[in-house]
Amino acid sequence: MIKPFLFVIAVGIALGLAWPSSGNRAAALPASPGTALPRETTLQREGNGHFYTHATVNGELVRFLVDTGATSVALTIADAERLGLAVDPSSFTVVGEGASGPVRGKQIMLDSVDIDGKRVTDVRAVILQGSRLSLLGQSYLSRMGEVQMKGDYMVLR
Repeated sequence: MIKPFLFVIAVGIALGLAWPSSGNRAAALPASPGTALPRETTLQREGNGHFYTHATVNGELVRFLVDTGATSVALTIADAERLGLAVDPSSFTVVGEGASGPVRGKQIMLDSVDIDGKRVTDVRAVILQGSRLSLLGQSYLSRMGEVQMKGDYMVLR
């Protein structure tokens, strides 16, 4: 019974993100971000083997690939710009090492990251050059509570 409900919510979020809008996205967010009580969040592994979720970051909705192996939250340049963060690729430096060599970006601090009331403030993050996906890494996951994997499901508490 819960799978169809989660599917409908996921489709609604995807449509909301895809729908063109020139106004503020605040209407798509809860009336008081960060005031909801934390609840268990269950993510289902997608066909490509990864887990994805949406989080409210500095008051805006961002889609993340959940990456338990990433040290910190990592934003694409497009997501960072949408959040109103200063992005100047000419100031990017080497911020890590990837499979294909040095990774360039800019270290930043996010005011807050919230998934279903699991709100963490002052979250270390990076804006990554060349990334197509924002990553939800340990700078959030290790501080939000508990992460548990069971087969094709990841549970955030």
